[in-house]
Amino acid sequence: MLLEIDKLSVSYGKAVALEDVSLRVAEGEFVAVLGPNGAGKSTLLKAISRAQPAIGKLEFRGESLHPFPAHAVVGKGICHCPEGRRLFPELTVLKNLMLGAYLRRDASAIAADLAVVYGLFPILQERVEQVVSTLSGGQQQMVAIGRALMGRPSLLLLDEPSVGIAHRLKIEIFDAIKRIQKGGTAILMAEQDAQSALRIADRVYVLEHGRIGREGSSAELGSDDYIRQAYLGVG
Repeated sequence: MLLEIDKLSVSYGKAVALEDVSLRVAEGEFVAVLGPNGAGKSTLLKAISRAQPAIGKLEFRGESLHPFPAHAVVGKGICHCPEGRRLFPELTVLKNLMLGAYLRRDASAIAADLAVVYGLFPILQERVEQVVSTLSGGQQQMVAIGRALMGRPSLLLLDEPSVGIAHRLKIEIFDAIKRIQKGGTAILMAEQDAQSALRIADRVYVLEHGRIGREGSSAELGSDDYIRQAYLGVG
């Protein structure tokens, strides 16, 4: 198993953000985590990338991640594309992308991965010297995903990649994410857009009030009456 989590809990002071969360992601698998605002989705991804302390089982390829700081987790093959993109707004597209490869020294492979990013998002190659703050929200999201890919992850963590993005670009981004998975990268995506997530993910967990409420294949949850009513607006 690539990622295995069992009874993971996170607290902010006395407030419990995650409680006894268990999930898994296999090599090359696409797993989505659905849930409303405040459900704990971002906290879950931060715990995995070690940006947030947690207790419970947290293993990547059979090794506990608890002893490692966030930058070491990146070196192990987990790259986190955070909510809100967190780009360097006054740097160019290229400089933002290259920051994703800061731990790497394999110049030829870095160049090859940059070509992959441009293949996924051709507009970024056209805007390579453009300052990121002047891009649209959708284009900035492409940069954020591309930056994470430049770390050459085995597991890509995506936090709300569709927020604040025009519908046309949202479709383009989700299609690119599916292509990333088909290229061999496992994906764990936190997302509010249930319809899009169910369309492209292999399996889905539903996180509500810090706990896993439902889990199953996309087909299973897509036909679940509760999911249809609460997340798809279908009676």
